Amino acid sequence: MVPSAAAPTAWSDPWVVSRQQRQLLEAQEGPPAPIAATGSAASAPGRGGSFRFASCAGGARYTCVVDGDTFWLEGQKIRVADIDTPEISSPRCDAEFQLGQRAKQRMQQLLNAGPIALEPADRATDRYGRALFRVTRNGTSLGETLVGEGLAVWYGGGKPNWC
Repeated sequence: MVPSAAAPTAWSDPWVVSRQQRQLLEAQEGPPAPIAATGSAASAPGRGGSFRFASCAGGARYTCVVDGDTFWLEGQKIRVADIDTPEISSPRCDAEFQLGQRAKQRMQQLLNAGPIALEPADRATDRYGRALFRVTRNGTSLGETLVGEGLAVWYGGGKPNWC
């Protein structure tokens, strides 16, 4: 008797699997504790101090805002999890660029308004190697603020049409 070939396994989206694993872990152990970012890099919290975010320009980037959903914190590149903002480095139209500039300026204002907390996302990094965190202040999501102001959308994969 010839053994039959095994049925091919279905491809699993790693983003979905990661989210499912996190939900299972949270159900068993509760949600992760936020990391207070009040003067130290996200990977080494608790050293004290405060941040002043500049607008990122050419050259070295240390603590600055790249765009509405990406910033540098003490040399670590951070991607705000769960939102997507218009592109300013490679926009598809002028409307996207203009809205992206507004999103960047607003994120800079929000980051400079006081202490922030970095809460772990579904996975540690995105496909570009940026650390993923939900960014909050006093329990309020900065990403949710941008979505509410029309400067971002909830991230669902793919690229929204801002044009």
